[in-house]
Amino acid sequence: MPVITFIEYNGNTHQVQAEVGTTLMQAAQFNLVPGILGDCGGSCSCATCHCYIDAPWAEKVPQPSSDELLLIDGALDVQPQSRLACQVSVTLALDGLVVRLPQSQM
Repeated sequence: MPVITFIEYNGNTHQVQAEVGTTLMQAAQFNLVPGILGDCGGSCSCATCHCYIDAPWAEKVPQPSSDELLLIDGALDVQPQSRLACQVSVTLALDGLVVRLPQSQM
């Protein structure tokens, strides 16, 4: 299973094993990583799973859909590497991925 590192805004780090085919949001929630709310359950309709993909990994995740981009636009502290964790599926190629979390989802 790929290992994903989630880094909270305060610097706390959580390394989790993520099952291939799940999303980053599910991996975080299954492993009780704080900071990923996922209020809509992963249906790309709320942006409460906003995260930042570390730059070296940006090319290894698929490009965001137009729906995802619209939601990201309404999130707090948007950065060029902003993504919705519910829209990034875990693959073997993401083993070692580093995901940073914003200070707030709301």
